Amino acid sequence: MNYHVDEKGYYGDFGGAYIPEMLYPNVEELRSKYLEIMYEEEFQKEFNQLLKDYVGRPSPLYFAKRLSEKHGTQIYLKREDLNHTGAHKINNTIGQILVAQRLGKHRIIAETGAGQHGVATATVCALVGLKCIVYMGEIDIKRQAPNVARMKMLGAEVRPAMSGSKTLKDATNEAIRDWINNPVDTHYIIGSAIGPHPYPDMVTRFQSVISEEIKWQLKEKLGKENPDYVVACVGGGSNAAGTYYHFLDEPEVGIISVEAAGKGINTGKSAATSKLGRDGVIHGCKTLLMQTEDGQITEPYSISAGLDYPGVGPMHAHLARTERAEFISVTDDDAMQAGLELSKLEGIIPAIETSHALAIFDQKKFKKDDVVVICLSGRGDKDLNNYIEYFDL
Repeated sequence: MNYHVDEKGYYGDFGGAYIPEMLYPNVEELRSKYLEIMYEEEFQKEFNQLLKDYVGRPSPLYFAKRLSEKHGTQIYLKREDLNHTGAHKINNTIGQILVAQRLGKHRIIAETGAGQHGVATATVCALVGLKCIVYMGEIDIKRQAPNVARMKMLGAEVRPAMSGSKTLKDATNEAIRDWINNPVDTHYIIGSAIGPHPYPDMVTRFQSVISEEIKWQLKEKLGKENPDYVVACVGGGSNAAGTYYHFLDEPEVGIISVEAAGKGINTGKSAATSKLGRDGVIHGCKTLLMQTEDGQITEPYSISAGLDYPGVGPMHAHLARTERAEFISVTDDDAMQAGLELSKLEGIIPAIETSHALAIFDQKKFKKDDVVVICLSGRGDKDLNNYIEYFDL
């Protein structure tokens, strides 16, 4: 079984490039050049130097002693929250801004939900001096106010998406409309492992530094490269794609994908795509998609701004279909409690997205000697208002 993208941009049944004709030149230019650009010696040198000196990589692989004792297994946290800008998103935006420069683009657009990708995009645009416009749902702008302020401080223009659920899906719609209207000078930095080919593969390759580091860090600590399980939260799925990448073809490594069940899978307020989704097309790719019987997209819900997306990246849809990954759905309540637990046991306040991944221990039991690596995809600064309101702090 192949878990990587094929030459046509598909992961099994999922992927491809379902795009309006106006976008074909942009997407085709990227498709034909991205691998050549990414693996040029000069590109790799600049990319790796920025990851080291600007982002602060490698991010630590931290043994969570008290959390491990609580749950009776060996839990390691891949500390992407310690990256510059506070999440994994910067790995991808550094890579894509270097690609955009080499394609001669002068204007950058992006979509964001939780705000971390918007901040990361605004950051790299400030770094290289390119104009940056970030689309963000009106609801997300309100619940992620600190990140909106950061984007503006970094010189980006934040444009609200006022349609639909006014969240990530709608921000993506607006970004695509912008790209159609500005096809020549604009590069769209997609923040997740979603979109028309080559975006899911390109984003995954930039994020694969996560699993690359996990392997050598485990070798240093334990004398072996492979954990028993790798765990990550999944919305569109870029942190998960990067965490899984170098383990996809290692059958002894269990892959666990954690999605947002919201108020409960069958409550009508959920984003549990693997359970509720059917084959469909969204934002340029065929994937698992929450939809009505007549194919209208169902509005997702999650307390987490980064996980309330009605679809999932095509690689993750393929992992679900082939059962290479085990998908676990976690409710708002369980995620919030897991975030508080990590804070009190390890002194680390996680993003609410990450809190979903930390909540699996009530549903999944591990052996005492199992090595479980969880991607701590972001820090909880941006979610403090949500935590304060939820726990009445």
